[in-house]
Amino acid sequence: MNKHIAVLAGDGIGPEITDGAIAVLKKVAEKYGHDFTFEPLLMGGCAIDACGEPLPAHTVERCLASDSVLLGAVGGPKWDSLPGDRRPEKGLLGIRKAMNLYSNIRPAKLWPALADASPLKKSLVENGIEILVVRELTGGIYFGERGRYEDESMGETAWDTEKYSVREIERITEIACKLAQKRTKKIISVDKANVLESSRLWRKTVHAYAEKHYPDVTVEDMLVDNTAMQIVKNPAQFDVLLTSNMFGDILSDEAAQVTGSIGMLASSSLGDGTRGLYEPIHGSAPDIAGKDVANPIATVLSAAMMLRDSFGLPDEARAVERAIAQVLDEGYRTADILSEGMKKVGCKEMATLIAERI
Repeated sequence: MNKHIAVLAGDGIGPEITDGAIAVLKKVAEKYGHDFTFEPLLMGGCAIDACGEPLPAHTVERCLASDSVLLGAVGGPKWDSLPGDRRPEKGLLGIRKAMNLYSNIRPAKLWPALADASPLKKSLVENGIEILVVRELTGGIYFGERGRYEDESMGETAWDTEKYSVREIERITEIACKLAQKRTKKIISVDKANVLESSRLWRKTVHAYAEKHYPDVTVEDMLVDNTAMQIVKNPAQFDVLLTSNMFGDILSDEAAQVTGSIGMLASSSLGDGTRGLYEPIHGSAPDIAGKDVANPIATVLSAAMMLRDSFGLPDEARAVERAIAQVLDEGYRTADILSEGMKKVGCKEMATLIAERI
């Protein structure tokens, strides 16, 4: 199999973690007889520095010509003073929109070897945690109308709009239902329907669509504030969480920390086709950039999701996941998941160890 992968390493630790994932993908290609080519492209702060904008047209063009996209991380304090439409994060939102990627899948899994890394007490995690957050990606408050104005009595005032259409809600519900059918056939749909009109439409549409097209899938509702509490109170109760853009952004980070480290959590962003964008859910961590201490596992797991979901290579994806489990079982740890008695390794060595076990 020949596949062309666009690589948006981005800022901060982005280049280090994508290098680690590429090393693992090269080993997969070698073992299974594939040909993966990698094309580095600019996006985020590095693109601002080189081109004056966070998402150059050339990057969009090449990503759309690729079979899938591997992303590191974007942003950092260097660019925090820029206007909103020129910040690195605008590039991330832009590439998702350009590729028409409306679903973000974030698996939050507690690996058995990392049970001690969870901040929760043992009784809450001993049966394992595996939450699949299905987040709508191109609608909601992140893409709604916004602005600022001067209020005579209150001063400068800013506003953002949370807006969803029936079609946007239906298509993300479709993704969640298909995934639920492969798991426990249960979905918890997260909203704030006691306050927000957009959430009331969300709740109505999710139930109507699931009942009509996926009658074997059970959908329950949970308010977002209660969901946040329940993730730390009883995380094992969750399987598939269906969320809006902003709620999913927040809750997936919480779920990541509950499972031990945000450095372990992968994600995939998909639309109607097979081309996707794969990235860790953590940020660019500029404070540790270039120090070879970042955890590459989330990015490696994202690459495994690419193998499975975009390239149709489930055996290769499982090989990567088994290699990660083996390395963790052998006691190797990066700084963020280090515990007493374990062997501390850097970003590059962790990726090398995983690649060697494929």
